[in-house]
Amino acid sequence: MTDYTQMFRLDGRRALVIGAGGIGREAARALAAHGASVTCADKDPQVATATAAAAGEGATGIELDVTDHASLTRTADALGPVDVLVLTAATNVRKRILDYSPEEFDRVVGLNLAGSFAVLRAFGGPMVARGSGSVITFSSIRGTVVEPGQSVYAATKAGLVQLVRTAAAEWGPSGVRVNAIAPGVVETPLTAQIKDNPEWYDAYAAKSALGRWSSPSELAGAVVYLASDASTFVTGSVLAVDGGWTAVDGRFTPPA
Repeated sequence: MTDYTQMFRLDGRRALVIGAGGIGREAARALAAHGASVTCADKDPQVATATAAAAGEGATGIELDVTDHASLTRTADALGPVDVLVLTAATNVRKRILDYSPEEFDRVVGLNLAGSFAVLRAFGGPMVARGSGSVITFSSIRGTVVEPGQSVYAATKAGLVQLVRTAAAEWGPSGVRVNAIAPGVVETPLTAQIKDNPEWYDAYAAKSALGRWSSPSELAGAVVYLASDASTFVTGSVLAVDGGWTAVDGRFTPPA
């Protein structure tokens, strides 16, 4: 008989959070609060260390650049078994297609898509070999709906969804689950350009059904759910945590 009081507990599980700022910071704190042993990884070692301190006793911080594919393999070997992998690392260049430079294209694709692919290979391989694990990536509402200036970012987030689905199909027989979370607008450093423009900020708030932005902490519950035994039959899924953004058609409320 299932003990439902324990279905969200992560005691004894080893979690790795890659991209330890913003959403990653709150994910690490939530995983640790549910009993996981958490390693916080970030390109900026100070961010990784600060997040580990916020996650509490037993959490550790390491420097890791997901665009350095050889480093990913070395890190996977050094860390040993990982039960839960959370990948939040991403970047964006907000420009229209005709204004984009090849260097900017390569930078966004290199981190968001090529980096994600390399992370899946480096840490998913050992999970498949062991026969268990949960991989949680971060897509976006931009993987489904777009706006001017989001071409490359949106393409990488849509591509990440297909990577997740394929990994779920390939690794499911080995007992490894792979899912994505698709946030709406979240108050993180990545959205600073929007937050600094009051009209833009308010328009984004009005687009969601809840009429506001989210905080990073509001994504943490979805991470715990996908990491835990509460989601043992969930794989290849994209969990929207967007305040109803993708459910609402426009901002006009009809009179009837």
